[in-house]
Amino acid sequence: MGNPTWGTVSTVRGPAPDILRFVAYHLDLGVDRMYIYLDEPNPKAFNTLNRHPKVEVRNCDDGFWANRQRERPERHQTRQTANASFKYRNTDLDWLAHIDVDEFLWSSKPVRDHLQSVPSRTAAVRVRPIEALAGGDDMYKAYIPSGPDREALVQSIYPNYGGFVLGGFLSHVQGKLFVRTGMKNLSFRIHNLFQDKALLPCKFELPGLELCHRHAPDWEHFLAHYHFRMERGSYQPGMSPNVPREYGGLNMNELLSWIEVEEGPDGLRAFFDEMSGADPEARTRLEDHSMVLHRPLDLEAKLRKHFPGSV
Repeated sequence: MGNPTWGTVSTVRGPAPDILRFVAYHLDLGVDRMYIYLDEPNPKAFNTLNRHPKVEVRNCDDGFWANRQRERPERHQTRQTANASFKYRNTDLDWLAHIDVDEFLWSSKPVRDHLQSVPSRTAAVRVRPIEALAGGDDMYKAYIPSGPDREALVQSIYPNYGGFVLGGFLSHVQGKLFVRTGMKNLSFRIHNLFQDKALLPCKFELPGLELCHRHAPDWEHFLAHYHFRMERGSYQPGMSPNVPREYGGLNMNELLSWIEVEEGPDGLRAFFDEMSGADPEARTRLEDHSMVLHRPLDLEAKLRKHFPGSV
């Protein structure tokens, strides 16, 4: 395949500047097309994006779901995957990645060069996350591959809470998928794919292709999103424990609820500081293991370049 085309699909909500920074960054990365579904009304973002030739933007209002001939799904995760699956079946791109507004693809070379090297029988590429450290200096903690030494390493870096938190990440370690288009009966999940209602193994990875996840880049951001995540988002009840229950494992909802009950807001802050590297000792331990990565996204400069005068 010569020069494969690629794009992203995202169902987003939030302030217009955040959405526009996300789009501007990926336009600068060389994306061929971005499909943006606005999960709530955002005229500022819609009007700006609607004028860009590489962006297809949709308002997910009542008419949108009626046109899909379905009720609006109650869970935002279901709305995300419904839009991604629909767009997968209705795109002329060669590859499609389903990512969120706080996730930024990082590539050591043009993304299409990476995709060109994927074996023809490989259905998808798994892009592992790296997670933003607190401090606002474009530093990220590295992904630790699963293996016999991962748990011990995580507990040595995060002695208080590492035993409860998979891979030392506040959010997912599974990453997201670049999917080769044209496959039949395919449907997206947040981190996986199903074909003919069966899980499709997606284990192929490309060195030099990462997902910069700005899940909680500072304490204020963590706190602002905390209750939504605890009720309906990535920390919601019912998730699998991060380590097996027979080893004392808790899921993130149970862990954070326990910290709140036992130690209150100060305990939550201590948890965030350790896991985000805001605690200087935790940061030093990360550096000692060569796990601090510099990934300057230059979001403001790219916003001004691609959407001048928008904010």
